[in-house]
Amino acid sequence: MLLIFPPVAKPCEPPAGIVQLAAALHSRGLPCRVLDANLEGLLWLLEQPATADDTWSRRAIKGRARHLADLRGGDLYRSPNRYSRAVRDLNRLLAVAGQANGAVVGLADYQHVHLSPLRSADLLFAAEHPEQNPFYPWFSTRFEAWLDGIATVGFSLNYLSQALTTFAMIGQVRKRFPNLRVVLGGGLVTSWLRQPGWRNPFGGLVDHLIAGPGEAPLLELQGSAAPDQERVRPDYTLLPMGDYLAPGFILPYATAGGCYWNNCSFCPERAEGNRYTPLPVSEALADLHALAAHTQPVLLHLLDNALSPAFLRALAADPPGVPWYGFARFGRELADPDFCRALRRSGCVMLKLGLESGDQGVLDRLHKGIDIEEASKVLRNLQAAGIGVYLYLLFGTPAETEAEARRTLEFVVRHHEAITFMNLALFNMPICGDEAAGYGIDPFYEGDLSLYTAFRHPDGWDRKQVRGFLDKEFKRDPAVGAILRNDPPLFTSNHAAFFVGGAGGLRE
Repeated sequence: MLLIFPPVAKPCEPPAGIVQLAAALHSRGLPCRVLDANLEGLLWLLEQPATADDTWSRRAIKGRARHLADLRGGDLYRSPNRYSRAVRDLNRLLAVAGQANGAVVGLADYQHVHLSPLRSADLLFAAEHPEQNPFYPWFSTRFEAWLDGIATVGFSLNYLSQALTTFAMIGQVRKRFPNLRVVLGGGLVTSWLRQPGWRNPFGGLVDHLIAGPGEAPLLELQGSAAPDQERVRPDYTLLPMGDYLAPGFILPYATAGGCYWNNCSFCPERAEGNRYTPLPVSEALADLHALAAHTQPVLLHLLDNALSPAFLRALAADPPGVPWYGFARFGRELADPDFCRALRRSGCVMLKLGLESGDQGVLDRLHKGIDIEEASKVLRNLQAAGIGVYLYLLFGTPAETEAEARRTLEFVVRHHEAITFMNLALFNMPICGDEAAGYGIDPFYEGDLSLYTAFRHPDGWDRKQVRGFLDKEFKRDPAVGAILRNDPPLFTSNHAAFFVGGAGGLRE
């Protein structure tokens, strides 16, 4: 079996999913190879001969090799301006390379001027015409070696930015190797399959669609019994660990599936019925120690939707010996300054925190379980401990009005010194959520595969008004603008930890 992670996703760390699946197959003596086609494909596209009609593109071509080397080195991250130029220049080269195919390719995204990943007809068109994909000259040639002796090929489709190229690759497999079994799974596929009334439009193209964790289905397809409760430790040496665009190896690891809180209104995890499935704390911690010793990472990326208090306590008591970051929840543990200092001693350099709103009434109506005064203490504690904060805010929910959005602005301004980075998002209503019907359903994104629906805001605070508030008022505040300018372009939170405490924060 060959497991493929297709373009495009941020090429700064390995895909954890296919490595975990390969480990499960190897533990049963089943041969399996993994391919980070995202990394390899983007590097291939960057190396293609390019012609330039503008100053920016000519500069990018000239600096291509240096930029790639610098992103894998340490000094670049000490200079945000140099870092920004390197990233934007490489992104420019990808955009130029995709133009002839009607694609806008980037380090973190893939779009097409005519085709949408939200329409099954467009995905099927991409499969019927793989030669129109900008990655086609690369994967059509490489398939000859990759698929030699392979009976099953699996694709891990997690993001919309991967969908069109995934289907182009599947289409080429079908044309060149029609007898191969094609399996499709991953986060985006899981979301599709868990929509109410799902009807499979890919029956003639894909043999098996898998929702959720893929270990048991893949083992069964390969004629092996389903796995027992023991989880197999992933082996990242199956991938080219030194090729990623980061100043060393970033180790991704998930201690749980789903979310332990799982109570927020309008949450896609809850809408899709994803259960919380944590590893035993002792097992996850043992994994991290062993993986860190084996791979010598510069950074540990904990992938959980929210790290549980129990696991945070375990990290503080028995540190992995590696700088780390991940999502956590505002709560009483982080309201304890001693605990925050213990987390910093354990290697915590940054926490991603989903506040969503600075208004207590909005938080209560969203069932966030967050006390705004406690959130203030958390931010002050993390600042005092030297832990960076990547704050996530959500605007335009049915629980919010413009007046309450201004209270979020006031909260951010009051705490701006404790907020290192910030993500501003417009609310999308999950189409399968229980709440959707209560707000009036209208078309949102055109396409039968859309995961979201439009809604009528009870107070008329529509998306146009929300965007206007963000652009004309929120982002123009000097304190907010200073925070937003800290965000690493394109790689955002995946590289942000390297800039905590000033550029090069991990190399103190």
